[in-house]
Amino acid sequence: MDIVLVHPEIPHNSGCAGRLSAALGLPLHLVEPLGFSLEDRYLKRAGLDYWPMVDLRVHADLDACWSALEAEGTRPLAERARLFSARGGSSLFEASFESDDVLFFGSETKGLPAELLERLGSQRVYVPIRPGVRSLNLANTVALGVYTAMHRAGAPMPDNDGTYVPHPERERDVWPADILRAD
Repeated sequence: MDIVLVHPEIPHNSGCAGRLSAALGLPLHLVEPLGFSLEDRYLKRAGLDYWPMVDLRVHADLDACWSALEAEGTRPLAERARLFSARGGSSLFEASFESDDVLFFGSETKGLPAELLERLGSQRVYVPIRPGVRSLNLANTVALGVYTAMHRAGAPMPDNDGTYVPHPERERDVWPADILRAD
C-alpha cells in the first residue's frame, strides 16, 4: 500500500502522514506543488525524529506520480487507486481494499483534482461525517483511511507489543529533504 498526498498545503498534516508512513512502513508520496518547503520546521516537527524511517518520494506533478506508481505495480494503477474525497463514493467502512492499493488524498482546501475524480469516480472513498460538517482534517483522514484500508485488505499490521525501541538513526538531525526520493 502507498500513501499519496496531492498538493498538500499544511506542513503539519504532511508531517503527521510522514510519521504514519514510518510507523507502518508504507511509502509516502508528495505531489507538487507543495504549500511548504521540505525544510519547513513544522513539517520536521510533526514527523519528529522518524524521518530516517520514511520512504519519502516527491513528484513534480500528478502525471509523474501516476507513471512512477504504475511502473511499480502488478495491477493497473486505475484498479489500485482509491481516491479519498469528502464528496461521494463508497463509505470507507464499506469499501473493499487490496494490499497493493494506492490511497490518494487531496489538498486541504481543494481536495483531489476534479479530472481525477471524474475519470476514476468508482474508486472514490469517503469518511462518513454529520451534515453541516464540510470535511475532516487531512492528517486525521489519512490515519483513519490507511489503518482501515490495511485492516480491510488483510494487510499485516506492525508486530508491536507496546515496547518502544528507538530507531538507531533517531539521534541524527534528519530533515525531510535529506531522505527524499524524487522521480
